[in-house]
Amino acid sequence: MRRAFGWLVLAALAGLAAFYLATLPSGLTPGEIAALPAGDAARGERVFWIGGCASCHAAPGAKGEDRLRLGGGRVLATEFGDFVVPNISSDEIDGIGGWTAADLATAMWRGVSPEGRHYYPAFPYASYIRVTPGDVADLSAFLHTLPAVPGAQPESRLRFPFNIRRGIGLWKLAFLNAAPMVEFAAPDPAMTRGQYLVEGPGHCGECHTPRNLAGAMDSTRWLSGAPAAEGTGRVPNITPGDGGIGDWSLADIAYYFESGFTPEFDSVGGAMAEVQGNLSMLPATDRNDIATYLKAIPGHPTSR
Repeated sequence: MRRAFGWLVLAALAGLAAFYLATLPSGLTPGEIAALPAGDAARGERVFWIGGCASCHAAPGAKGEDRLRLGGGRVLATEFGDFVVPNISSDEIDGIGGWTAADLATAMWRGVSPEGRHYYPAFPYASYIRVTPGDVADLSAFLHTLPAVPGAQPESRLRFPFNIRRGIGLWKLAFLNAAPMVEFAAPDPAMTRGQYLVEGPGHCGECHTPRNLAGAMDSTRWLSGAPAAEGTGRVPNITPGDGGIGDWSLADIAYYFESGFTPEFDSVGGAMAEVQGNLSMLPATDRNDIATYLKAIPGHPTSR
């Protein structure tokens, strides 16, 4: 009996050790850090708008220059609890003004803070993992040009067991990877660029794709629509499938991103209004490339 108890204790300790090692936050390798180029703030502005930084981190309803004040503070109420959007302004105390490009890359590619803590995937690093080193460095340079906004935001308020942050390490092992969501046999340059923008910095799937019980995107129903993350309404199907945007032409999609008007002359509303405002800041070529990708992906019926 004593021997059996001893084996149980050893097994429990081995399990705890395995959990500890498997869930350790991992940073960038020296090679990845060395591969980060010098950032260019002018190019970084383009990454900023496609990345939708202002949509979460600026004050709700912010207009004009206030969209560049990234003090955070929004509360995203979800089934896992309330996520509080952090301050990512250039304030060196309360924001990320003291971050290097490598710190930003670690957050975007690994979901890990400079202090070595896991970020929850409400921060869309499951998409940002596909962002190129050049775009990360450029975005870092641009963020450092923006106003410093004092005021630290409180921690997110999550229910048990989701408040056990180390458990995110297991989530990452299961779901975090940079593989493309769609495989094309012979993509052209516009489709390739559009895929990068949608699946990477644009993180469109984070809202438009249904999720599994663990909160990870279901790649088998990519962009087929989903319940709104905050529990009110639904995010539409943007594939060519039944209930999606199959009847929209490439020009219709690109014009919607530019103007906010659908082919039926309805206007964009809800959370998409801010996203469309971001897309309107992009060059027309980027909007056309996104439209090219959306016309080429497999169609799915609208998810329920």
